[in-house]
Amino acid sequence: MTHSIASQDITGLVLAGGRGSRMGGVDKGLQNFQGLPLALHTLMRLSHQVGETMINANRNLAAYEAFGAPVWPDTLSDHPGPLAGFLTGLERCETPYLLTVPCDTPWFPTDLAERMAQALSGSDQAIAMASGLETDATGQTQLRTQPVFCLLPVSLLESLARFTQGGGRKIDQWTAQHPTVLVPFNQAHDDPRAFANANTLAELQRLSS
Repeated sequence: MTHSIASQDITGLVLAGGRGSRMGGVDKGLQNFQGLPLALHTLMRLSHQVGETMINANRNLAAYEAFGAPVWPDTLSDHPGPLAGFLTGLERCETPYLLTVPCDTPWFPTDLAERMAQALSGSDQAIAMASGLETDATGQTQLRTQPVFCLLPVSLLESLARFTQGGGRKIDQWTAQHPTVLVPFNQAHDDPRAFANANTLAELQRLSS
């Protein structure tokens, strides 16, 4: 790709369709984060970076619709995970590109879309995927891919439909079928918590402090 990708050509998708099993089954996107529902915080952080926004959710749809963005449930049955949200987003996207962001990672970069777009437009790859710094249990910090943060052209809809219809459910197994550029968020000004996600209510509380 040699053309630049404008923010107006990107639709941001907030992924809030999970079961919240590690939070005791609560609707994760509606949990309180600094006085706002977590998914609303995510939507507001994303909306400044892209032309359009939408939400993928599978329950409490009226609550999500109150956030002011279109809400679309999974088209796949049994809510099989984030890739179902990718599929729904690509099916509903009316711009050339879709940027996926999970609802449980509230400090994702405020320049996420810009840097992902620059990387993708400056390469001959089909997908841009974020990678961020993470510290493991031994205290070692290294870059780790963040598969739920992807910038995708809508032209990949047919590929993803085939993959999911064949039973595929893992994001990285699908993206591995396409040339992918990894976008590192490891500059000095990057927040070390940028890709820290909340799987439990305790983790969410820690992220809000």
